[in-house]
Amino acid sequence: MMKSEIDALMQARDMDAILVFGNAEHNPPMYYLTGGGHVSHATLIKKRGNDATLFFGDMERDEAAKSGLKLIPYSTYDFEEIFKKANRNSLLAGAMRLELMLKDVGVESGRVGVYGTYDIGPIFGLLTQLQKLMPNLEFVGEPREDSIFMRAMETKDESDVARIRKMGKVTTSVVGRVADFLTSCEVRDDEVLLNEDGSALTVGDVHSRIRLWVAEHGAELPSGFIFAIGRDAGVPHSAGNPADLMKLGQTIVFDIYPAEAGGGYYYDFTRTWSLGYATPEAQELFDQVKEIYDQLNENFDLNVPFKNYQKMTCEYFEGKGHKTPMNTKSPVEGYVHSLGHGVGINIHERPFSGINTSDEERLAPGVVITSEPGLYYPEKGMGFRIEDTMWVRPDGRMEILADYPYDFVLPMKKWNKK
Repeated sequence: MMKSEIDALMQARDMDAILVFGNAEHNPPMYYLTGGGHVSHATLIKKRGNDATLFFGDMERDEAAKSGLKLIPYSTYDFEEIFKKANRNSLLAGAMRLELMLKDVGVESGRVGVYGTYDIGPIFGLLTQLQKLMPNLEFVGEPREDSIFMRAMETKDESDVARIRKMGKVTTSVVGRVADFLTSCEVRDDEVLLNEDGSALTVGDVHSRIRLWVAEHGAELPSGFIFAIGRDAGVPHSAGNPADLMKLGQTIVFDIYPAEAGGGYYYDFTRTWSLGYATPEAQELFDQVKEIYDQLNENFDLNVPFKNYQKMTCEYFEGKGHKTPMNTKSPVEGYVHSLGHGVGINIHERPFSGINTSDEERLAPGVVITSEPGLYYPEKGMGFRIEDTMWVRPDGRMEILADYPYDFVLPMKKWNKK
């Protein structure tokens, strides 16, 4: 599915119109239909079978025009007059203006899907008032994972993939710079890395550099990132404790997922490192993660349900004695998550790979996914994950969109092992 098929999706779901609220930046449904741009507090209405109309503030008219959509400024409606009619009730006045907007694009009855990113309170109040004014409308909320937009965004075209691939180059450039920085650090006798001024290097120091280097590429980190060492590396979504010291021989999980500035396409990527050396146990667990990662790459096949590869990953890890979601409810050590997810304007999109996902969520031509097996043992002070973002090409071949080495142990340039 792509943008051109939104009408077909609306028809299939008996949706007569869609209503999108919020900014064009960092708001996937609005971004998807407008192409982004600095348009804030906008409203987009699309009646099935018609082009979308974007309502906007006059100060943003040039940005709104970049969308190529039909445009109606909010100033078309005399809000002061409406406000008086609403007895100075701002929510009611907003609903009265929205009623006029809907009528102007021909939406007076039927099912209307509601989307966008906005403070939920005002929108709930607005729609509650609007429902009283327009009783022939039924407002519909869809589950996020299976919304019209998630379906439409699931398949990427060549231009979408080119943008994701470009973000992959930004990502691997930053990761390489972090690796070069860490391996060039002086090392104290207690195996703690040092800053240039001789102070102990912390996770927070590394975080600051990551943010700076991503920004220098003109990209953003709207969903954050993970750079965690030791125990935190064993908790998959621990971002990393800024006060932790950077030390040799401890596992580092570096999961970075920058996006184009303004809320555009993401890339998703993880490597696991151990500086200077690795303990035998850590090396063994890393090798297992790398082995199943490689097996998956050899077995990915066109149009197979994504969850089949989650099952394959669970069976492999259980065969090595680890807990997995296949036979343990919500495990906190071992393999504790699903294999991957789609990537696009959202960091997590269809297809999803959880064991209970639908057979419809497949490795279909045009989808972009992550493959990210991992093992986590926080009480042992270690965690491991390898992740790449891959495109299922129209010819069925899987393409990793940014190459980067998988080395676990990174040799230190200024450290002689005692």
